[in-house]
Amino acid sequence: MTDFVFPPPERVSLPIHRSRERFPVRRVFCVGQNYAAHAREMGADPERRPPFFFSKPADALVPGGGEVPYPTATADLHHEVELVVAIGHGGAQLDVLSAERLIIGWAVGVDLTRRDLQAAAKAAGRPWDASKGFDFSAPIGPLTLVDDLIRPSGEIRLSVNGEARQSGRLSDMIWNPAEVVAKASSLWRLAPGDLIFTGTPEGVGPLSRADSVLATIDGLEPIEFIIV
Repeated sequence: MTDFVFPPPERVSLPIHRSRERFPVRRVFCVGQNYAAHAREMGADPERRPPFFFSKPADALVPGGGEVPYPTATADLHHEVELVVAIGHGGAQLDVLSAERLIIGWAVGVDLTRRDLQAAAKAAGRPWDASKGFDFSAPIGPLTLVDDLIRPSGEIRLSVNGEARQSGRLSDMIWNPAEVVAKASSLWRLAPGDLIFTGTPEGVGPLSRADSVLATIDGLEPIEFIIV
């Protein structure tokens, strides 16, 4: 038995739809600008260039939503609804077909972003960590296993206080989920427990305290939360 200087934190995990089991989270990767219209609204060229990644710590996840604190050090908190891929098998340097076999489930997630800090980091050529990887920055819904849904299709949406903000189709992705996983596997050896946020459609915008957020993807369990 290992002795620790203090008790280690509890492992972050996600509920699984229609199951008593949970998905233990290892790492959280995120893809930037994977929808052409969103790339344009962020001032980028939406050509089919290789996807780029950033990360969030696993304990930034907010499984099941609920109350999400407005973060410190920002006056411009933004929402970004995303399809999240759950990895259930390990692998590296994979082709697209092999990469697809690593996927064991899907969820609706929201990448919360300190947009003002991100803009300052971009202008200075600095990392995005403070703008993306802060506490409570990744509300996420229950996982739906591929046994119940081989691959989500249809619409991805986000509303704030009942008003539609983001709406798109998963088919609008520049890189589909299997291609994203294949690219990620060329940069890291993926392992069971990894999650990948696959990008957001256009319509990202600000959130304020007391805002109520609902994010949905056809066929998946929604995620709801309120900014407090």
